Amino acid sequence: MALDDRTNELLRGLHEAVVAFDEDRTVELCNTVLAEGVDPYRAVMEGLSSGMAEAGERYERMEYFVPELLLCSDALYAGLDILQPAIMESGQSTSTKGSIAIGVVEGDIHDIGKNLVRMMFEAAGWTVHDLGRDVKLERFVEEQASTGCDIVAISALMTTSMLAMPKVIGMLKAKNPDVIVMVGGAPLNADIARKYGADGYAPSAGTAVDEASRMIAARGEG
Repeated sequence: MALDDRTNELLRGLHEAVVAFDEDRTVELCNTVLAEGVDPYRAVMEGLSSGMAEAGERYERMEYFVPELLLCSDALYAGLDILQPAIMESGQSTSTKGSIAIGVVEGDIHDIGKNLVRMMFEAAGWTVHDLGRDVKLERFVEEQASTGCDIVAISALMTTSMLAMPKVIGMLKAKNPDVIVMVGGAPLNADIARKYGADGYAPSAGTAVDEASRMIAARGEG
C-alpha cells in the first residue's frame, strides 16, 4: 500500500472511531499513527477533529444526543492525550494560532454547541478560556482584559438571549478595539452577526476554527 493511501486509511479510521465513540480503537489508531511516522497534527485535524465535527452534525440533525456526544468526546480526548505530546515535541505546537475566550451569553444555559466548539479549538491546539454558560456581559470583557486573548467567541441558542450580543460586542470593542469577536448559535446567521458588530460568524462547530484562523490571518496581513 502506498504511503499516502496508508495515511488516508489511518485518518479515515480515526474519524470513524470518534464518530462510533470507540475509545479503544481511537487509542489503538493513534499509537499506530506515531509508530508509522504519520504527521500527528494531520491525525488530530483530519482524523479526530473531523470525526468530532461529524458527531456535532449528527447532534444537530438529532441523530445523536448528549450521551453520544459525551462518548465521542471521550474518544477524542483519549486520542489527543496520545498525539498532542508528539506534536509539541515536533515543534508544531499543534499549529497554535492564538487564544480564545468562549462562553454562552447571559440568560442562556444551552452549552452543547459551545462545548463542541471548545473541543475543536482544543484539538487544534488553541489556548481556550471556557467561561461556561449564562455568562454576565462584563465577564467577557474582564476575561479578555486579563488573558489578552485574541478572540472572544460568544454563543446564544435563544432569540431572547442573542439580543444581548450587540451590547457585549460594544463593551468589548470599547475596552479593546483590536479584539476579534466571533458569534454563533442556532438563531444567528452571517447577516445578523455583521449587524451586531461581530467580526466573524461560525455556522457550526466544524467551521469555527477555520473562521477564527482566517480572521487572525487577515488581521496580521492588515
